[in-house]
Amino acid sequence: MTTDTLSTPPGTEAPAFWDTDPHEHPAGGSTMLGFWLYLMSDCLIFAMLFAAWGVFGASYAGGPDPKELFDLKLVAVNTAMLLFSSLTYGMAMISADERKQGPALAWLAATGFFGLCFLGIELFEFSHLIHEGAGPQRSAFLSSFFTLVGTHGLHVTFGLIWLVVLMVQVVRGGLIPANMRRLQCLSLFWHFLDVIWIGVFTFVYLLGVLR
Repeated sequence: MTTDTLSTPPGTEAPAFWDTDPHEHPAGGSTMLGFWLYLMSDCLIFAMLFAAWGVFGASYAGGPDPKELFDLKLVAVNTAMLLFSSLTYGMAMISADERKQGPALAWLAATGFFGLCFLGIELFEFSHLIHEGAGPQRSAFLSSFFTLVGTHGLHVTFGLIWLVVLMVQVVRGGLIPANMRRLQCLSLFWHFLDVIWIGVFTFVYLLGVLR
């Protein structure tokens, strides 16, 4: 260990020492902490959107209400797509932990398939509502609905792009520690979106129809 001694006045006996050696920082040591901080900031965004829905969710402006617009059977199918994608991602992580690259990539591909199905159904719902004259400009209820659900859908879109990029990285570099960290971060993000959607399904669709 390299040490330096402070100059001390005559008559003093205890010199001061400090360590000037560089400290070791493991690769990716702060990655998970940083990603958790990002997820917390995303929680704040969705909390504000849910709060806006709580305020404006019953402001129909003489227009259609949730009972007239929402197809709970279709939304239930869409919810199942996202739940299945969360399950397949969990299987991908199990395969990755066991260093089985082929099965891990297959499960990730299945995750992408279910994610695309989810987005397809959501876009179909948006298109149908707009065609029926129930676009986001029709009422505060629809504005808050499109903003909340659309923001979630945008997150899923970015998640799918991230998934494809990560699959390419795994194909090229294998299940190296850096790629494992990336898989873990995407796993947190994907399951986070799943939890947010359960809130959307419960508070926006289900309680909206039962209101």
